[in-house]
Amino acid sequence: MAKTETIPDQAGLKRLGKSVRERLEADPGVYQIPTDMADMYAVGEFLTEAECKRLCEMIDQVAKPSSLHEIGYESGFRTSYSGDLDPLDSFVMGISRRIDDLLGVPSKIGEAIQGQRYLPGQQFKPHNDWFYTTEKYWQLEKKRGGQRSWTAMVYLNEVEQGGGTHFTDIGINIEPKPGVLLAWNNATHDGEPNQNTMHAGTPVLAGTKYIITKWYRTRTWK
Repeated sequence: MAKTETIPDQAGLKRLGKSVRERLEADPGVYQIPTDMADMYAVGEFLTEAECKRLCEMIDQVAKPSSLHEIGYESGFRTSYSGDLDPLDSFVMGISRRIDDLLGVPSKIGEAIQGQRYLPGQQFKPHNDWFYTTEKYWQLEKKRGGQRSWTAMVYLNEVEQGGGTHFTDIGINIEPKPGVLLAWNNATHDGEPNQNTMHAGTPVLAGTKYIITKWYRTRTWK
């Protein structure tokens, strides 16, 4: 069997990788992060101070101990608090649509926006956003929209110390700055899950860190 037939959603990952990459690189307001190991981009002042503050308050209302598929909070792997924001809330819908429009993708492939809050000592150890298709959870995720293609994350507040996003293989650590959107392609240009996108939410050393994240699939998210 050909290699292209053994990687789930490879054609979709390749197509979305190309279309979003070309759109972002044509946008003068988007900064391309210099690395040849992954497609990574940043947008300053994507959200206003007032929007960030409102989102932080919404996160406080839904935040519960985070988990990761079969890995529970008690493992210490992901110790933040998180929760999905109401996708039918008009304010959330507006933010979500702006992220869709920035990437130039249909809203139907985007997951609900998730809010995350990190207190001192909390972290998310190195991980990839794409799904490991050999794991049991893949059978569910395959039906829910398939593989994750792009990740869009927005920092919402100043963090006193720590809390950077460390791309461990690429070797860059991005400090949280309010209103800044960070986006990256979870696949290679060939449509294979990109091992180089391994990243960690490093421990917050002082203060609190708030972010929102929206993941995109290759097909309609259910």
